[in-house]
Amino acid sequence: MNDQGLNVHGSIFFLLKKFVDHNFPVNTWEKLNQEAGTADITFELTQSYPISEIGAIIGAASKATGKPANELKEMFGEYLVPDLFAMYASYLNPAWKTFEVIENTELVMHGAVRRLNSTAHPPILNVTKVNDKLLMVDYFSKRKMGSLAVGIIKGIAKYYNESDKIKVQSMSDADAERVQIRVEFK
Repeated sequence: MNDQGLNVHGSIFFLLKKFVDHNFPVNTWEKLNQEAGTADITFELTQSYPISEIGAIIGAASKATGKPANELKEMFGEYLVPDLFAMYASYLNPAWKTFEVIENTELVMHGAVRRLNSTAHPPILNVTKVNDKLLMVDYFSKRKMGSLAVGIIKGIAKYYNESDKIKVQSMSDADAERVQIRVEFK
């Protein structure tokens, strides 16, 4: 897969390893890579790798844990929010909470990612403010990682201690190129 749009930035593999190391027994990362056929790859932070490699690792994790791949992607998305916020802290307005971060992710966060790293290609997020209690997020990516986006939204709510005030629901197939996500605030 030479298409950059179907690649995943190396930093995501680094964070996936961190997630696995944090949530699963020692040496699980090595075992998953062995099972996935990616054991000979050294994932570099500044490189990009085919989406099939992350899919194979998550598939191996799904097989090992019995958890569906989408559930693992969602868990991973939730887990990586503090690291993403640390990396892009200078782009976050301190007055923002979950609503504003989601509303501004495409313009501010993804815009920064695209400017700072030409090899990173985050998904396109079109966020519509329906009203003060409802955001509709349209996720577009040929990588088909909508479950990760759902997890990131849940992770943002958790980061701001607003998990109990927010309902996040995928309104379409999480494995599609376009996923509509409803984010309702109580």
